[in-house]
Amino acid sequence: MLKAVLNRIRRALGLAVVEPGARDADTGRGDGAGAESQDVEDDAEVDGFNPFPEPVVIEFRDVIDLHSIPPRLVKTVVEDYIEEAHRRGVRQVRIIHGKGIGVQRETVRSILARSKFVVVFQDAPAEAGGWGATIARLR
Repeated sequence: MLKAVLNRIRRALGLAVVEPGARDADTGRGDGAGAESQDVEDDAEVDGFNPFPEPVVIEFRDVIDLHSIPPRLVKTVVEDYIEEAHRRGVRQVRIIHGKGIGVQRETVRSILARSKFVVVFQDAPAEAGGWGATIARLR
């Protein structure tokens, strides 16, 4: 069952999945024995609660949505994101923090105010999130 779930995840991510009966790239055998023994080794190392044992690389974009980031990690994520945007030569980013009661917004803005890479920041236009997102211009 776990193997089937992992294979579905691998397919969704575009990773190679060796089906039973397929030729194994290492052994050249058509019985899938090499792939099966490799899967057994992989399963031994896989944390049953973590379907992504390898790091997942996410494409860098000029917008980041903090809704899925745990509050305790927001400071680190925003600092790293701003630094990476600056390194890549991005001149403007949009940080979606949500409207709520404003705690996340103030956290983001205090980070931006201290950042040496940020020139100015402001609420996003209404069509880009309004006061639920902040636009920051970078050096």
